Amino acid sequence: MDQTLSPAEAAELLARDRAHAWHPYASMTSPPPAYPVVAAQGVRLQLADGRELIDGMASWWAAIHGYNHPVLNAALRAQLDKMAHVMFGGITHPAAAELCELLAGIAPGKLPHVFLSDSGSVAVEVGIKMALQFHLSQGRSTRKRLLSLRGGYHGDTFMAMSVCDPVTGMHHLFSGAFPEQVFAPRPEAGFDAEADDAALAADIAGFEATLQAHAYELAAVILEPVVQGAGGMHFYSPAFLAAVRRLCDAHEVLLIADEIATGFGRTGRLFACEHAGIAPDILCIGKALTGGYMSLAATLASERVSRGICEGEAGVLMHGPTFMGNPLACSVALASIRLLLSQPWQRCVKAMESGLREGLAPAARLPGVREVRVLGGIGVVEMHSPVDMTRIQRRLVDRGVWIRPFGRLVYTMPPFIMQPDDLAALTRGIVDTLETLDEGDN
Repeated sequence: MDQTLSPAEAAELLARDRAHAWHPYASMTSPPPAYPVVAAQGVRLQLADGRELIDGMASWWAAIHGYNHPVLNAALRAQLDKMAHVMFGGITHPAAAELCELLAGIAPGKLPHVFLSDSGSVAVEVGIKMALQFHLSQGRSTRKRLLSLRGGYHGDTFMAMSVCDPVTGMHHLFSGAFPEQVFAPRPEAGFDAEADDAALAADIAGFEATLQAHAYELAAVILEPVVQGAGGMHFYSPAFLAAVRRLCDAHEVLLIADEIATGFGRTGRLFACEHAGIAPDILCIGKALTGGYMSLAATLASERVSRGICEGEAGVLMHGPTFMGNPLACSVALASIRLLLSQPWQRCVKAMESGLREGLAPAARLPGVREVRVLGGIGVVEMHSPVDMTRIQRRLVDRGVWIRPFGRLVYTMPPFIMQPDDLAALTRGIVDTLETLDEGDN
């Protein structure tokens, strides 16, 4: 994996990047440091200067099989020799048809109809549009709002932003530019809360009161099952999710499950909904769908939802991305899902969970740490105060690990293929870095 650049070449690359490349959630007038990656293999990223980093982010939770995997590489090459792209309007192709069939077969409950799109945010947009159009088709013209949870995050496009937490969801600057939605309190009872837990009862009561007060105007509830991702890496009780399903049914409100971050095994179940034994009416997936190789997402709908839409005035779902059903993306998604299902992935994620618990446990004793929590392939160290991301990232890189902290969260979601020694090195690098946060930089 030796693809090093000379110091002059690396400097030129960084100069071009600083001049023109606008990175996510970054300033162009005062850009943060960017680390030039020139190759990736397995769970390692190679920097231009030859240093290797253990990747604890799986490229924002997507590269579950690691990098440069021979099975996924072969799927892309085989499809490329046939066709790289073809429009999906009025045309189909084997990879798309097979992928939709596979997704319908593994989804929780019965969600037989699959709408392919380009990214997770768009999958959420499509899910919301499905819910709105379903109710309009049924003559329920008042049902135009969504109920979401405080602490949630659903993407960066406009309707997705509207259902993110209006205070902590990174989009408060745009308040007033998109529809005002309804928000229920964030569930506080943890993942392991017992059925008689007082906090769980309070969570359910708070949600029920909000739903009852607005049921006449709600098209759907949208939430991230069990794990709220970018809104705080917060884990909550599956019993709360089961109660949400019951209450949605009682008030004829659809349930949209945003499993873009949690799908494909990240929480220890193939889909996080399975922890509660429930199925949504609409399911949004993305990220790990292609194993991190290409951008692809999907929105799955029940027979009731799809029939309700198509029997309405428009007769069709009013959405159609240009690159919908891209053959390269569909082919590598098929290969990634089949690769995952062919392996003892649950055992791997369980072992990762144990390794994360053991490796991050020492952080709980550090003075700046509020809480350490782990679920499946997710390890979180929550600090009392926001971290200086530029400073902490530099220290992490110096210790040979790559993660992307934000706010008060120092977290990791590694590739599933990470071996115990690399996982131990990753967690040790995190803990060692947190131990030295109060020290000045040399």
